[in-house]
Amino acid sequence: MFQIEQRIDVVRVSPDKFGSKLKKVALEVLRTKYESTINSDMGYIIQVTDVNMDPVGKIIPGDGARYHKVKFSVLSFFPMLQEIVEGEVVEITDFGAFVRIGPTDALLHLSQITDDYLTSDVKQGIILASQSKRTLKVGSKLRVRITAVSLGRGASMGKIGVTCRQPYLGALEWIADDIDKSKKSVETPKKK
Repeated sequence: MFQIEQRIDVVRVSPDKFGSKLKKVALEVLRTKYESTINSDMGYIIQVTDVNMDPVGKIIPGDGARYHKVKFSVLSFFPMLQEIVEGEVVEITDFGAFVRIGPTDALLHLSQITDDYLTSDVKQGIILASQSKRTLKVGSKLRVRITAVSLGRGASMGKIGVTCRQPYLGALEWIADDIDKSKKSVETPKKK
């Protein structure tokens, strides 16, 4: 889930930045420190915005820099267990597919796609179900449930596992077909 959180930190303004606008310097420092990182509390940090900086800073003996308290907003993506999200297949492998959800990729293992027997063709970028003839390929839009989340620290990648082995999950065209079939079965009276 995407979220915007308010945070508080202290920014070090080095002496070479003393002539610059404080808000611009603070935004630059905070973006370098936070953006494109993973935090176990906030998830994948996408962007720092709305910086409010205390104009009065502190000087620490032995350091020529000033330290200012700042309040700022962070846009982040925090994957929640059991959350249903939509994404796009970005890579097909021998063991499944990688699905882009938000700013990161999640693993959709072959065993989590469908009950059908599946074959994966990496060269053509396609996964084919043998009985239903349903396919997944690079660019397919999916609705999946998050089943595993392991967030790393700093710039290291987190790991997310997803499934579509439940009703109304999977490729969006599969879901549309299932809805059409269920409507038709309700509309046609059963013969005795």
